[in-house]
Amino acid sequence: MTKKLVLMDHDGAIDDFLSLILLMTMTEIEPLGIVVTPADCYINAAVSVSRKILNLMGQIQVPIAKSTVRGMNPFPADFRRDCTIIDYFPLLNESNQILPPLVEISGQEFMVETLQNASQPVTLMVTGPLTTVAEAIALEPSIANQITEIVWMGGALTVAGNVAKVFALEHDGTAEWNVFWDPIAAKQIWDTNISITLCPLDLTNQVPVTPEFIHDLTKQRRHLLSDLAGLCYSLAIPQNYYFWDILATAYLARPQLYQTKEHETDIIATGISQGRTILKSGGKKIKVMTQVNKEKFYNYLLQQFAVDLA
Repeated sequence: MTKKLVLMDHDGAIDDFLSLILLMTMTEIEPLGIVVTPADCYINAAVSVSRKILNLMGQIQVPIAKSTVRGMNPFPADFRRDCTIIDYFPLLNESNQILPPLVEISGQEFMVETLQNASQPVTLMVTGPLTTVAEAIALEPSIANQITEIVWMGGALTVAGNVAKVFALEHDGTAEWNVFWDPIAAKQIWDTNISITLCPLDLTNQVPVTPEFIHDLTKQRRHLLSDLAGLCYSLAIPQNYYFWDILATAYLARPQLYQTKEHETDIIATGISQGRTILKSGGKKIKVMTQVNKEKFYNYLLQQFAVDLA
């Protein structure tokens, strides 16, 4: 069976790194590269962690690129600092540092080149804002034809957003952060013909990181990936945490665990609701993840985090 070509674009938070780990365990896909977007992270630390994860997993052939885009509404500093802590985890620093290459061009230029040179259309796995994708298409519009679909963790269709007023005083709280960071870029992608499969807060709110899951993960910490995942999740203990990005990423290998529904949608790009993802008659038709078999999803993660590294 031909493997699915996947180019990942993440933005360096805890669940982005866990999604990267999960992606690299998938035998169903062929990773073409990793782009790090400077949104929910400090970019140099986020790139460093990404390279060290690939080194740990023996995936040093996978190139990494640093995007140079900027968003309209920056993530709070407290959100962004986790990558600077993870970069110093002993588990990521005890082996010989034969790191995968950091490409010399920007992440958006790397995305253009990768799509142009791909042997078949590519799936973009995006767990941060869509800004790098929008900028890549602006640089070379023809690459849109090389994108099979964008699988994106973003948006909130029928539930409240997660942009609190304490961080955005002039916002009404209806947006999800990945859209809010750059609503204009999200709207630009919505105005293309590219297929989108969305993993919104409507679904992720139903799938928390539970004490039971952490306990089960702890029981298999003899496996390096489980140990690393447990360390990452320990940083999230003070808050309510959900399987945001990793829920979207698991869809690549286990779509049968999900229920999806087609919706007509749009993005509000400006004003007090900027970044809000809305249901709109006549809007862009997208596939939305609406339900997941939670037990099988949890078991799949535990199985993948127990993969022994060569």
